Amino acid sequence: MEEQFVEEKTFERKDFSQTDIEKGEYDLCVFINCNFSNSDLSKIRFIDCEFYDCNLSTANIFQSGFQNVLFKDCKMLGLQFDKCSGFAFSIQVDNCQLNHSSFYKRKLSKTVFKKSKLREVDFTECDLSASIFDDCDLLHATFNNTNLQNADFRNSTNFIIDPENNKIKGAKFTLETVIGLLTKYNIKIEPSI
Repeated sequence: MEEQFVEEKTFERKDFSQTDIEKGEYDLCVFINCNFSNSDLSKIRFIDCEFYDCNLSTANIFQSGFQNVLFKDCKMLGLQFDKCSGFAFSIQVDNCQLNHSSFYKRKLSKTVFKKSKLREVDFTECDLSASIFDDCDLLHATFNNTNLQNADFRNSTNFIIDPENNKIKGAKFTLETVIGLLTKYNIKIEPSI
């Protein structure tokens, strides 16, 4: 089957959970209100693409390429980003739900996660250096042997990061959020009188 090359095309209200998207490369394409849930996106390359109000939950992204891709207002539950292609991997996430997804060992340096739910996301052994978590919910997210140097957590909540098992030099926190670094010590922190 011949792979398609699609450039500068807009897809609106397409249900790819019923009819598979054609294999190939998509450059500068925009996907609006499309349903990719449980669909097969394996080995498809998305370059400089934008996804708005799309559902990509539990899609198969084995060896898929995401190069400079924006996800805005998308539902992306259970995605295995650790299985997609690492070549020039670069995403931006704005107001999305990524709960139960995995970025295991993924290079995510300077990635921006904005106003997103990242509950139970696996960031084990990721490079998140200089990444920004702006107003994100990180409840039960896993950070283990993760490079968080110069990452910004000042506006995010519910994270627990063990400073002894992660690189946190230069990372940014507020007094309210720094408790997420001390949880393992089981100490009580109270406001001053």
